[in-house]
Amino acid sequence: MPSAKSPAGNSGTTTEKYDGFTAEERAAMKEHAQEQKKTAARRGSSRAEMEAAAEQDVLAKIAEMPETDRVLAERIHEIVKTAAPDLAPKLWYGMPAYARDGKVVCHFQSAEKFKSRYATLGFSDQAALDDGAMWPTAYALKELTAADEQLISALVKKAVG
Repeated sequence: MPSAKSPAGNSGTTTEKYDGFTAEERAAMKEHAQEQKKTAARRGSSRAEMEAAAEQDVLAKIAEMPETDRVLAERIHEIVKTAAPDLAPKLWYGMPAYARDGKVVCHFQSAEKFKSRYATLGFSDQAALDDGAMWPTAYALKELTAADEQLISALVKKAVG
């Protein structure tokens, strides 16, 4: 959203009031707090039980998505599980994510979540994707071709490499 400039036009100040986080951002933060509470409540369970419960949370979140996002998220889930079976599915700010030692390596963001025109596959700084001085850390997704799936599989393998 463009901001209203001061009468001088170049002072860098705005006359618009900052309203804070968007409703979508606030909802994501609330989801993250709930995820943390669930994780804390599961402490004391075996690692396998915790991971199974976390994966069920991810699958439930995917099932709630609109069809276009759900189809992409289901496929991303399968690709990540196949390419990097040691990554643990978990929810991260209400999004399906995949972590190593509790730290998110990659995540799927539905287009609907932030009212975007495309879904996103993102990689965190935990992903070993470094390639020179600059490299992509997020990819826009509208559909997946066989070539796209191969690229995602290779990226996930490299990310955990």
